[in-house]
Amino acid sequence: MRRILSNARIIDGTGEVLADRFIVVADRTIADIAPMSRFPETPAGEVLDVSGLSVMPGMIDCHVHLSIDGDADPIAQVVGDTAAMSVLRMARNAERTIAAGVTTVRDLGARGHIDMSFRRALAEGLPMAAPRLVLSGRPVTMTGGHCRQFGRQADGVDDARRAAREQIRAGADCIKLMATGGILTQGNEIGAAQLEEAEMRAAIEEADKAGKLSAVHAHGASGIKNGIRAGVQSVEHAYFLDDDGIDMMLERGVWLVPTAAAVDLVVKNGIGSGIPPDVVEKAGSAVESQRASCARALKSGVRIAMGTDAGTPCNRHGENARELAALVSLGMTPMDAIRATTIRGAELLGLSDRLGTVQVGKTADILVVDGDPLADISILRARQRIPMVFQDGEIVARRGEIVASGS
Repeated sequence: MRRILSNARIIDGTGEVLADRFIVVADRTIADIAPMSRFPETPAGEVLDVSGLSVMPGMIDCHVHLSIDGDADPIAQVVGDTAAMSVLRMARNAERTIAAGVTTVRDLGARGHIDMSFRRALAEGLPMAAPRLVLSGRPVTMTGGHCRQFGRQADGVDDARRAAREQIRAGADCIKLMATGGILTQGNEIGAAQLEEAEMRAAIEEADKAGKLSAVHAHGASGIKNGIRAGVQSVEHAYFLDDDGIDMMLERGVWLVPTAAAVDLVVKNGIGSGIPPDVVEKAGSAVESQRASCARALKSGVRIAMGTDAGTPCNRHGENARELAALVSLGMTPMDAIRATTIRGAELLGLSDRLGTVQVGKTADILVVDGDPLADISILRARQRIPMVFQDGEIVARRGEIVASGS
């Protein structure tokens, strides 16, 4: 269906704001953008007047776990679920995510390749709404390492290489590697190095050969630097990032996905919400360092893309835009937070040729927002303030509710 958004104020993702424009959406793409002075007398297509609203690119979340709900104890949920239950959770959380205006996600870890099964179900036309999916399959971890409950445990260079090849064979778009311990895995020290540099290098070489992305989960400074030296494209979390690590990221063009709100949610909700005590203790030990590390990286010019780690405790799918407010609190401008969630995310995921900006020729993943997120970034958290979510040129949600195709 051909649609024309008239009287649009466009936050286009490049850093520009364009007023009094109309946008033509046709054949899944943005076919034209022009001043209202050129608006045709007899427009060909459905006209949607967006006066007083903002139009921006669909949001991109570079770190989610769709098969985990965000309950107080996610690891217990993973262990207790059957594969079928995990896929059903993934479907529900995907709908919540796209209804909130997140049109693309990178899922960085699921059990037993259920993420690939979910993508296949979408491709075969099962009636579900979901963001565009960039998938990693099972995260690669050392024996006994972080996320061992659903990861592919590997030891030694050859086994790490084999583990990466297994994920690629299953259909992974990204290889996820555990460079350090984590907050959620019992018995793991949060900052301790886990997979060795040589092990990660072998896995990343396989990702590179296959044209796939690579990401490392890393909190501690030594693990972060091991991942960078191994050739990774993005570092996730980096709660104890030091100045040497920042310099290495700048030198090698490595991305940071800070997941800034995730650790705050654990600390703020605490044991009283049902989060295991050791998880709360580890998060508490990291929260101040996380804020300082991310703020230093931001000031230093490290490339940052938005990621929420949605699925971790009290970190619900559909509330992804909470992360933008967290980034602003660490020193980003609202415009830069939006860019981290649109064009920068697209650049990290290798999708910037078709996503991340409202520009002619790009895929029509577009949000219509009730208000000005540059004045108040928090309005993006309110799904009822997103009158329309376009994906591939079709309206898929209205004010937080999934709609029938094309309606």
